[in-house]
Amino acid sequence: MAAGKWSTLVAREWSRERVQWGRPIGRHEEVAKRISSIAATTYAMEAMLDLAGQLADDKAADIRIEAAIAKLWASEHAYTIADDLVQIRGGRGYETAGSLAARGERGVPAEQLLRDLRINRIFEGSSEVMHLFIAREAVDAHLSVAGDLIDPDADRADRARALAKAGGFYARWLPTLVVGQGQVPSAFSEFGPLAGHLRFVERTARRLARSTFYGMSRWQGRLEVKQGFLGRIVDIGAELFAMSAVAVRARHDADAHPERGETPFELADAFCRQARLRVEALFTDLWSNTDDVDGKLSRRLMDDSYTWLEEGVLDPSVPGPMIGPAEPGPSELPDQRRRMG
Repeated sequence: MAAGKWSTLVAREWSRERVQWGRPIGRHEEVAKRISSIAATTYAMEAMLDLAGQLADDKAADIRIEAAIAKLWASEHAYTIADDLVQIRGGRGYETAGSLAARGERGVPAEQLLRDLRINRIFEGSSEVMHLFIAREAVDAHLSVAGDLIDPDADRADRARALAKAGGFYARWLPTLVVGQGQVPSAFSEFGPLAGHLRFVERTARRLARSTFYGMSRWQGRLEVKQGFLGRIVDIGAELFAMSAVAVRARHDADAHPERGETPFELADAFCRQARLRVEALFTDLWSNTDDVDGKLSRRLMDDSYTWLEEGVLDPSVPGPMIGPAEPGPSELPDQRRRMG
């Protein structure tokens, strides 16, 4: 969160100072898109983390999914923010703070921020592991209900009992996925200009549940190995959580700080519009993707089918075992490897 706030500050100042083609770079559309994303995503990140923290403080519910989503989503988007900042600053974004200061410029450590934030997508649960953990928690109720129905080793009697159990559960659950507050034009009006986004969240949450149910019906027990599908399901849910959090935060900020005018709503609206595009793209990718092709290619690559692709490569690795208990740090690497980065 602090990284996002700092990135917003640096992006604002640099985009006014740096002039290209007769005007500040922040007025060029390609750069403006990145600036907007940095500011709006920072606001959403702060809202999501605060909401998750409040839920934890209340101690009234199991918030494992919410906490995991906050970690996953913030790790991914914080890195994107830093990457956008480096791109906005161009060559100076890639230059170290020490090098900039030595040349008499402000020592902005943008490249260090990018490197430091990258580890968040690995430590304390990599993004891949977080996807699987959240997905498992999300579909656990379905797997528990289905039970022997999706167990390939279950006999006919066990399947019959599981079918009766599942039929009772889904007879109550499926009708709730048809209509809801998202279809009511006046719903969430207390959130002012963000009401339409919250109606979208409500409708899309039901659409997400239907897609999850369809995926389970299609793949049954094999759903747990459809990690591409499950990852996209989780990412959609994370975006919806972020949209809900930022709408609540904007409403609170507008009420608590009237001197800010409409700016909280403006930030939240921009974020929600950006998130909606990501959500729609993820829904498309649920059913139209290259997961099977990628899996096949990966297996053939590991089986040495494409070793010809590696011909002529100069391997800069330090001699030693491919996998070991420890790897050398940067100070231990030879000069050649340090130069190659």
